Amino acid sequence: MSDSTKTEAHDAVDVIRTKRDGGVLSDPQIDWVIDAYTRGVVADEQMSSLAMAILQRGMTREEIARWTHAMINTGERLDFSGLGMPTADKHSTGGVGDKITLPLAPLVAVYGVAVPQLSGRGLGHTGGTLDKLESIPGWQASMSNEQMMDQLRDVGAVICAAGSGLAPADKKLYALRDVTGTVEAIPLIASSIMSKKIAEGTGVLVLDVKVGSGAFMKDIDMARELADTMVKLGTDAGVKTSALLTDMSTPLGLAIGNGLEVTESVEVLAGGGPADVVELTVALAREMLAGAGVTDVDPAEALQDGRAMDAWRRMIEAQGGDADAPMPEAPHQHQVLAERDGVVSRLDALGTGVAAWRLGAGRARQGDPIQASAGVTVHRTVGDTVRKGEPILTLHTETEGRMPRGLEAIAEACDGAGAIEIADSAPERRIVMETLGTTSVGTVS
Repeated sequence: MSDSTKTEAHDAVDVIRTKRDGGVLSDPQIDWVIDAYTRGVVADEQMSSLAMAILQRGMTREEIARWTHAMINTGERLDFSGLGMPTADKHSTGGVGDKITLPLAPLVAVYGVAVPQLSGRGLGHTGGTLDKLESIPGWQASMSNEQMMDQLRDVGAVICAAGSGLAPADKKLYALRDVTGTVEAIPLIASSIMSKKIAEGTGVLVLDVKVGSGAFMKDIDMARELADTMVKLGTDAGVKTSALLTDMSTPLGLAIGNGLEVTESVEVLAGGGPADVVELTVALAREMLAGAGVTDVDPAEALQDGRAMDAWRRMIEAQGGDADAPMPEAPHQHQVLAERDGVVSRLDALGTGVAAWRLGAGRARQGDPIQASAGVTVHRTVGDTVRKGEPILTLHTETEGRMPRGLEAIAEACDGAGAIEIADSAPERRIVMETLGTTSVGTVS
């Protein structure tokens, strides 16, 4: 409820007009509109108009920084200074088969850098880290700030749900953007992500910005602009921030779906696993460790010698999980076979991600139930040779009636050309496409 007796410092219509006409919002205007929207003084329709004006007119670096700061100030800030060790975090913009957080957090913790990884749930075709870990019997996502600090001291890594106290303005504004066609506004995407990450309080932040069909950003220029904006926001806030642009045209690894991805993550921690998952895990670990001042180590070694696996087991068990429990197996499976001899030249991330979602691995709305065993196993990925009749994919579901829709997603992907293409050769795939650091001041539109 808003306080009708309070005299407001600004007027929402004036703020909207300023941005609508291409003006720069002042610090007091930004501080007020975020606070007033959180209090209910600025109505949804007014904030919708402002969000659309930002989408169309853009914001300067200073405006985005102030907007982010204002959203942080609507909630609490965590403080890890009492841990006595450096802290580092990673944020991914989301993709298909992106289970990197699972092996990455314990890997970085091996080297004395604490990893407080506040993660989320999946929506649509992109998977959620918490959903994956909840495939492990007994594992709990929720914990208090005190429990988090205790686990960081004891184990060095924690993956858990973010509390409602971090940047509550973002939750309200994101829901509004989702239904008003303004999700794509780069200043608002950047401030949404970074308000939570800066409030989280880590000293180092590495951003994994996905590019390609299975990513939020399909175009590398847009992904680069988003990454650059977020790096600047983090840097301006005193967080050592860098970003990797990484490929999401093809699923990461050979497992898509919650329990399937946990199994693959454990394979990586045991010194095996798909080459692309290992490559990206190690690249992000190096970046996080370098930001924390640890540069004389090779994190790939800790995957091979068992130290990362030991840290994983301690992390899972500290949150009530049974690290030895087998993952559930779906009762209904269907193989997709190669239609000719050749080389897999396309395995579309969006098509396979939508298939896994329809099979039960994801949710259409927040709160929908998900299936731990549903998803897609990849037998041949881009660059692999295949013979006619050999399996390329296996689809998994607990609900037999979901299988036809999953198969449709594979067949109808890429405007009807299908998620799978077999040719005489395949394009070379680069997992890490670019690395970005702090760049010069500019206007982001």
